[in-house]
Amino acid sequence: MTWQNAITDLRMHLKLERSLSDRTVEAYLRDVGKLRSFAEQQAPPLLPTAIGLDDLQAFITDAAKKGLSATSQARLLSAVRGFYRSLMRERSITEDPTELLESPRTARKLPIFLSVDEIELLMKAIDMSKPLAHRDAAMIETLYSCGLRVSELCGLRRSWLHFDDGFVKVVGKGDKERLVPIGPFAMRQITIWIEQERPRLNVRPDADDHVFLNARGGPLSRMAVFSLVKRLAVKAGIRKSIGPHTFRHSFATHLVEGGADLRAVQEMLGHASITTTEIYTHLDREYLRSNILQFHPRSGRTARS
Repeated sequence: MTWQNAITDLRMHLKLERSLSDRTVEAYLRDVGKLRSFAEQQAPPLLPTAIGLDDLQAFITDAAKKGLSATSQARLLSAVRGFYRSLMRERSITEDPTELLESPRTARKLPIFLSVDEIELLMKAIDMSKPLAHRDAAMIETLYSCGLRVSELCGLRRSWLHFDDGFVKVVGKGDKERLVPIGPFAMRQITIWIEQERPRLNVRPDADDHVFLNARGGPLSRMAVFSLVKRLAVKAGIRKSIGPHTFRHSFATHLVEGGADLRAVQEMLGHASITTTEIYTHLDREYLRSNILQFHPRSGRTARS
């Protein structure tokens, strides 16, 4: 199979079967085009069906030498893997040369989180004399108390609240269900919202079981929660760049700092892999390190020359 035929087939697959946008398809094909250029510069030139694991490793090494970042290398590899999966589907090859190809390690950024005092400042920034104030307080408390994703908060149902047992049912990514403990502050705010404020709204039939609603009685959007958090941050004087997900990071960070078992935190967050949860142990270590550097007399900052 020629390069042109293989790339044409890939383009058709991405557009027709995966329904990707033209922009995404072109980005995908640009990355595969880099592999084609590399292969055609070899002696003799390599067809797509003749490329092996060693050739792909040489390709990635060459890209790294040209200054391509680890993140860009990972994206490049993702496109190449998709290309060879396409060749496997078309039965143009019998073995996928990318199966044993390792992705470059990308630096994982430590997530921004709020201190307990900062969360208190955000809560105090809510004007409790305004309409829907208890709803807003309940949402912030629930995000922090349960470590929910914003989509999980917006999708929360009244029938999933099990306050007698101290749990709420959450439906996360891939429609996976989990039970999450909920604290007394969040339960109190949700109860006040449901019993006092929510009945004043003209609730739409399709939103009757939703816990959180907008002012028109419909399901709450993620953008509405994002806007609320941004407004409260400004009012509270918090200069960190935060959003609803920051409360999830804060929830996990404070649990790990308090000595919670990492597997328990993984379960509560709904992480498929413990590796995702482990970033909060790195954050905890970085927090400890920064405190040592700031306050320890032998840290080097106060050392005399």
